[in-house]
Amino acid sequence: MADARKLARIHRVRSLQLGLAQAEELRVRDIAASEAQLSHRIAQLAAAVAPAPRADGAVTLAAAAHYRDRLHRSAESATNRVRAAEAEAARAAEATRSAKRDQSAVEKLLARAEADAALRAIRALQDAPPVRKIRHDPC
Repeated sequence: MADARKLARIHRVRSLQLGLAQAEELRVRDIAASEAQLSHRIAQLAAAVAPAPRADGAVTLAAAAHYRDRLHRSAESATNRVRAAEAEAARAAEATRSAKRDQSAVEKLLARAEADAALRAIRALQDAPPVRKIRHDPC
């Protein structure tokens, strides 16, 4: 009886841990997606600032080069953040798989405990003396 309660408590804890791990994985995947969108937007901006032949002069060309250089640095840091976010997402996915394995193991222990309890109950009924003996009187 105490084992069944203990296993039920462990199962509740593992279920909560699994839910938390799944929520963390979703949060990290959202962060990775937003970082990828930011990186894509920065790349679009860098392409839009590409130098083009104009008659505006060297100052405009220097300003465009300056902004393009800053955008490239931002793109590099965004790429690094995307890589870090993807690594964090992989770690969170592994944590979710681990929590799922733990929960499945506890569920198997619970099922085994229930099966053992059912077998003990069947054996107890088989070994129990009959409730009353039926005697047939000669008629």
